[in-house]
Amino acid sequence: MLAMGPFSADGFFARRHYEKFDAVLAMYHDQGLIPFKSLAIGEGVNYTAGLPVVRTSPDHGTAFDIAGKGIADQSSFLEAIFTSADILRMRAGYADMRKNPLRKMSSMLVANAQDEVIKEDTE
Repeated sequence: MLAMGPFSADGFFARRHYEKFDAVLAMYHDQGLIPFKSLAIGEGVNYTAGLPVVRTSPDHGTAFDIAGKGIADQSSFLEAIFTSADILRMRAGYADMRKNPLRKMSSMLVANAQDEVIKEDTE
């Protein structure tokens, strides 16, 4: 992983430097989330890393002012759900790659081992 920074948040976002990176890590909520929400508009997903559970949220707020009016755009919400599923799948794949197949295989082989039987000719 190649990490760079720190950068000044106002210059970093105003000059569109974020376009050169795959991800942006902000140390404070307002430092990263306000410009993110301003720029993402309907396509962004906020992901909280480092938790034992997957936590994503759409780039918009709760939108209580338009709740029940049938005018809300669900695209960011759906993107947050799809991103959660992708993260869960990646975590499962990572866990699968990191397990020790030799340990499991050896205990399985020992449990299923049968003694060799020598058959004698009776002729």
